[in-house]
Amino acid sequence: MYNTDIVSTVAEIPLQWDSIMQNDIFLSRKYLQALEKAVPSNIHLKFVTFTKENSLVGFAVMQHVKIYAQDTFRESKGNLVERFLGKLLSIVLKGEILVAGNLTHTGQHGIYFDEMLIERSSFVNLVLSALETISLQIKNETGKSIKVILLKDFAAEKQFIDSSTLENNSFFRVKVQPNMMQSIPSNWKIFEDYYSALNKKYKKRYRTAKRNFRGIISQELSIDDILKYSKELHRLYRTVSDNAKFNTFLLPENNFYEFKNHLGDNFRVFGYFLEGKLIGFYSLIVNDQNLETYFLGYDKSLQFTKSLYLNMLYDMLEFAIVNNIQNVVYARTAMEIKSSVGAKPFAMELYLKHRSAWINYFIKPIFNLLDPSEKWEERHPFA
Repeated sequence: MYNTDIVSTVAEIPLQWDSIMQNDIFLSRKYLQALEKAVPSNIHLKFVTFTKENSLVGFAVMQHVKIYAQDTFRESKGNLVERFLGKLLSIVLKGEILVAGNLTHTGQHGIYFDEMLIERSSFVNLVLSALETISLQIKNETGKSIKVILLKDFAAEKQFIDSSTLENNSFFRVKVQPNMMQSIPSNWKIFEDYYSALNKKYKKRYRTAKRNFRGIISQELSIDDILKYSKELHRLYRTVSDNAKFNTFLLPENNFYEFKNHLGDNFRVFGYFLEGKLIGFYSLIVNDQNLETYFLGYDKSLQFTKSLYLNMLYDMLEFAIVNNIQNVVYARTAMEIKSSVGAKPFAMELYLKHRSAWINYFIKPIFNLLDPSEKWEERHPFA
């Protein structure tokens, strides 16, 4: 007999939560405390634990999200049909949604269970039951009904979640943009080892990027610096975020400070300065042997002339190499430029269900028609 406990604050999470962690900082107490302190205003957190005979067998981070249609789907550059379907989908998804997983970060960082203690199908049924309980709580507390339930993100090649149980409960699989990742060979000890491995074309590309970057100083920001530049960091972040094709949340201004405050050296922020002015930044989360890119921002007027984004990708990679980290997780979007530095695409998927049976039936083909896999050419910088 399994028991389910649902709480709304990190302080209520049982101490056992940390005892079965498997080297994923995104499910650690300190990360969740940072998220709790600086969560987007349209997201409300829930933490769920599953036990058997007082032993923890699994847990999940769940997020109640208010979706605003006008902010979620940007104007598409596709054909007339694609633009119409995108607007239709934004109307259908507008409202209250419930997420099993972490909407603010790409990857499988919201659900965990011990396969030695519980079968996959049993665990999925517990998660689905918890989602229904939370939906009812939200209805009773706010009068709002959950329209959509979402489970995210899962690596397509790994059968972590029991897909048959989900599909039997009317969930359908949605392909999303791949997670771009780069493995660091063990013989790369300094950045010059990476540069030496590049072919002639991409060595020239690297030199051009660095030539464009002249005059800019890269500096790691301390927690005091992050507080000092908090408004500028948020403004630069908004420059990028506001131009995204799809966006479901906005980070609050204190997000980078709180993450640095709670994660310490596992959270790093680097600023780009030109003539003393902050013109760009990127942030990283050290997650065991994975370097996870977090949010970034830049002055749009200098992005192309100074190759800001490309230099950020190179600098992220150099950080991983000199710190003996095995993988760089560049996340989604901008696949082509990320592949130009050596990242490879890894297919990702999520599971979605609309509470209206007839809408659920019709939105599946719409998602298929609006397959987010952009037409892009994978680059091969080492060939």
